[in-house]
Amino acid sequence: MTAVKFDHSYSAHCESGVISSLLRHHGINLSEPMVFGLSNALTFAYLPFVKMGGMPLIAYRSIPRSIIKTLCKNLKVKMKMETFSNREKGTKRLDELLAQGKVVGCQTSVFWLPYFPEDMRFHFNAHNLIVYGKDENEYLISDPVFENVVRCECSALTKARFVKGVMAPKGLLYYITETPEEIDYKAVIQKNIKKTAKMMLKTPVPIAGLKGIKLLSKSTLKLEQKDEEYARLFLGHIVRMQEEIGTGGAGFRFIYASFLQEASELFDNDQTLQEASQMMLETGDNWRNFALLIAKSIRSKKEIDYRRIAEKLLEVADMESKVYLKMLEFNGQ
Repeated sequence: MTAVKFDHSYSAHCESGVISSLLRHHGINLSEPMVFGLSNALTFAYLPFVKMGGMPLIAYRSIPRSIIKTLCKNLKVKMKMETFSNREKGTKRLDELLAQGKVVGCQTSVFWLPYFPEDMRFHFNAHNLIVYGKDENEYLISDPVFENVVRCECSALTKARFVKGVMAPKGLLYYITETPEEIDYKAVIQKNIKKTAKMMLKTPVPIAGLKGIKLLSKSTLKLEQKDEEYARLFLGHIVRMQEEIGTGGAGFRFIYASFLQEASELFDNDQTLQEASQMMLETGDNWRNFALLIAKSIRSKKEIDYRRIAEKLLEVADMESKVYLKMLEFNGQ
């Protein structure tokens, strides 16, 4: 058996959980919320021209791999990322890195990971995990969405690493090669809080930030003119994208609220950040209420009140706006 000593940690979200664990393994102790906040991962995007299962893509965080890339850039951590043209090269390289005693991040498809319960498997090709060893025909895996480490047959992991389709992993491997001696966390925190707030408030494109939320609200209202079966599928898709894909819209807001709280403690319990944290928690609750409203509407035999759903989403957008304006008040003193 080839394996290194590795401390597994359960996380809310796979990519932020993996990079938090990799950093901790290399001596940088950053919580998952801090990783999420310092990578500018919180966002919103409604992409009607990008389809997922025949429905528009709705995203509540930055694109896959961006948490890893942005955080490493902000902290000046050097991360090596490798993709492969075929399975044989990708498998050989993973085994080489494990033999060198490295812990390795991998991008995979949830659907082909046999340790996932069947009712949790779906075709999502951007699930991140850590491989820290190999025992004959099994890889030893730290999957951040599981409470304990797991094992996976080599052939199954290889299949999960080389699936086709949207966000195909192409066998992606990544591992830390160098870390900085010192990190000015206060400077990085202040810069990225401002960046996230400005991106959500002032993005020039209509599909992102608060404008994207309002665009989705308009699209929801237009469902009145659509076929009822399609309309119900569309609304169900909104809930699925928000609450079941990854950590979901509300979940990401809760993670960011934890980041703001943790950041406030580094700034001597800064009042502005504490208030922003509480406001973000309430925003997450409102996202959950929005999803609940949709779920009740599509299960009911009554006619769907599309206007009420659209107005609820505008209410969420208004709450988010107030949070980001509060975050802009933070001066880092």
